[in-house]
Amino acid sequence: MPGPGYAYFGSEEEKNLLEVVQQWREAGDTFGALTVESQIGRFETEAAARFAAPYCVAVNSGTSALLTALAALGIGPGDEVIVPGYMFVASLATIVYSGATPVLAEIDESFTLDVSDVRRRLTPRTRAIMAVHMLGAPSDMDALTALAREHGVAIVEDVAQACGATYRGRPLGTWGDVGAFSLNPFKVITAGEGGFVLTADPRLHQRAFSFHDHGFLPGGLETGEGDLLFGLNLHMTDFAAAVARAQLGKMAAILRRTRQVKQSFVAQVPPRPGVRRRTFHDAGGECGTLAVYIFGSAEAARAVAGELGITVLAESPKHNYARIPALPALTAAGRPSAPFHPGLTAAAAGGYRPGCLPRTDDLLGRSIAIAIGLSDSYLGAGFGVTVRSTAAEVARKADRFRAVLDRVLS
Repeated sequence: MPGPGYAYFGSEEEKNLLEVVQQWREAGDTFGALTVESQIGRFETEAAARFAAPYCVAVNSGTSALLTALAALGIGPGDEVIVPGYMFVASLATIVYSGATPVLAEIDESFTLDVSDVRRRLTPRTRAIMAVHMLGAPSDMDALTALAREHGVAIVEDVAQACGATYRGRPLGTWGDVGAFSLNPFKVITAGEGGFVLTADPRLHQRAFSFHDHGFLPGGLETGEGDLLFGLNLHMTDFAAAVARAQLGKMAAILRRTRQVKQSFVAQVPPRPGVRRRTFHDAGGECGTLAVYIFGSAEAARAVAGELGITVLAESPKHNYARIPALPALTAAGRPSAPFHPGLTAAAAGGYRPGCLPRTDDLLGRSIAIAIGLSDSYLGAGFGVTVRSTAAEVARKADRFRAVLDRVLS
């Protein structure tokens, strides 16, 4: 069960899917567009209301959501976008495919952007900061938004791993200029695949809509107010929207249960020397999908991970900048690793090579993630509990984790 939403699949998803099938049957002999509102339109309306955002654009993946967000902001060649060295590769890839230059920044013990390091990396070419809310928890949005306002740069929130999380009571994805979400199997709620974009800015909404739909204006109009764009086809399907609508309606219950299981698990693993839990910028707002532990040494972290059959966070192939060889390969002469990117100078590779973010390297090498509602061995979370776990199972897993800590740290 990759993400907690899977445990909640039921009659609501089935009902919405059957409604799509019935609509398609009835539309078989019609000419032109359907007269009923699509599941996609209904999802956009409901998601905008759920997150208290004026505008929502549904797309076919979280990656498309990030690319659409960057396109809405007009990010392009010559621009720089600051992004944490711990993210998912899609965060980097979408910056690269926009034609812009990713600028890596350190993380802090929340495993999100270190705001002081972001400040050091600002240049006159910086157009945006990508705040990636990693492992279900919010970035320091007060500090990031203040910094962005001070320097006149945009904020893109990558909320793929933190759908439903809040900061100071306000939903993530609504703090920045644009918020990008994923609905793939490894997320809080899922549609199998899909994503969506939130914004409060009508111009950004128009650009996002046009980019995701062949340049059409919102509502599928060919003429009207707005920027002229060559768009792509990044539509969410009606089938995905049908599932997403049902999952959206269950999100509060999913998060409530996930947080409950996490509270039970961590309460049974008392603090001890040599290991501590991650820092939170807003502990009450996190999703609770993972319990992250930071050890005093990389050796201890690897020993505990080995006994549990998992890996330290540094070993995650597509989440750690140092394990993404396509990144420094952007500077390859004549054949950069992104087909449509002009490539970067060889000097830029120095900012991408393993070792260029020493604090991030150190933290990832000393940390592990225990699965709570999210089971993702690729992320390193291959041991833990799920939202279906009984109190007895939670106790057994906590006992095992505690016993391993006793052996390694004694």
